Amino acid sequence: VTPPAPPLPPPTPRPTPTPFSSVSLETVHFIIRCVIPSVYILIITVGLLGNITLVKIFITTSAMRSVPNIFISSLAVGDLLLLVTCVPVDAFRYFFEEWIFGTVACKLIPVIQLTSVGVSVFTLTALSADRHKAIVNPMDIQTSSAVFWTCLKAISIWVVSVLLAVPEAIFSQVVHMSDRNVTFTACVPYPLSNEMHPKIHSVMIFLVYFLIPLGIISVYYYHIARTLIKSAHDMPGEASEHSKRQMETRKRLAKIVLVFVGLFALCWFPNHVLYMYRSFNYRQIDSSLLHLIITLLARVLSFSSSCVNPFALYLLSESFRRHFNSQLTCQRRQYQQRSSSYLQSTSAIRMTSIKKSNPTLANGQGHKPGVYI
Repeated sequence: VTPPAPPLPPPTPRPTPTPFSSVSLETVHFIIRCVIPSVYILIITVGLLGNITLVKIFITTSAMRSVPNIFISSLAVGDLLLLVTCVPVDAFRYFFEEWIFGTVACKLIPVIQLTSVGVSVFTLTALSADRHKAIVNPMDIQTSSAVFWTCLKAISIWVVSVLLAVPEAIFSQVVHMSDRNVTFTACVPYPLSNEMHPKIHSVMIFLVYFLIPLGIISVYYYHIARTLIKSAHDMPGEASEHSKRQMETRKRLAKIVLVFVGLFALCWFPNHVLYMYRSFNYRQIDSSLLHLIITLLARVLSFSSSCVNPFALYLLSESFRRHFNSQLTCQRRQYQQRSSSYLQSTSAIRMTSIKKSNPTLANGQGHKPGVYI
């Protein structure tokens, strides 16, 4: 019922039941209210576990502090921001018919959501540019300050993403809408009085946060593919093992970035298309069951983009997989040590209490049968 921040399309109102379908529609809505929040909880849990572990590995392991990994860490932080703010708010709205979070949240949530999306797509573009430089121009040796400049680029991406999202706070507003003589409160990302605003807004969102960045990435990867094909033909058979290993490493990193880009495009494209459809027809509320299901699938798919990158990195990167497994092993070992320490301390407390309650035992003069420690 309540339009969220772009680029997510507003949730569709409940379909009006007919005499023949009222039972089935009520069943569908009951399933939605049970299943969708559970899916959101799963997305939040998996996303937090994967992205926090990813950031922790890159921060604590000096060998993992490379230029690509700095960008990937920034990507993970953007995903975490979306997971802890926008996803819970969206999940709550399946239990309420209208917007209940007030004006401040109506202006703040769109900024956070669009910032996260901007950080994701702009960081992927920067990653593609870095892989293009590493493969197409391999003679450009990284200087000792490469990490510093990469951190500066990552911070700049965050600043630009926040600035681009500020208009969302300006235009988002809480309004009262009517549908079939029913009035409800909604949070809309644009003034309803201006018919051109939602159309311009959805098209600009699609261009800036999807089409243009992916176009730039495609150009980068076109040149990367040409260079790799050419190097495969031109590389002499007696090339050094070091050169071969270096090229394989660069190809593997380029493949990881390409998978990230593909997952982002797959997860967000349905949402962008749906948001443009809703923006061009925002005065007509589509209450069909099919539109509701498509909207739900698009929203779940878009939020899933915040938890898939750690899995892709785990499958494609041997070094990350090794460090990730070691992190889980360490946590399991620490848990076992804490459990062992707790049992030992509990036994010591029981021993002390028994000795205090039994002077004979405390003085070492006897032993009561049936008392076991």
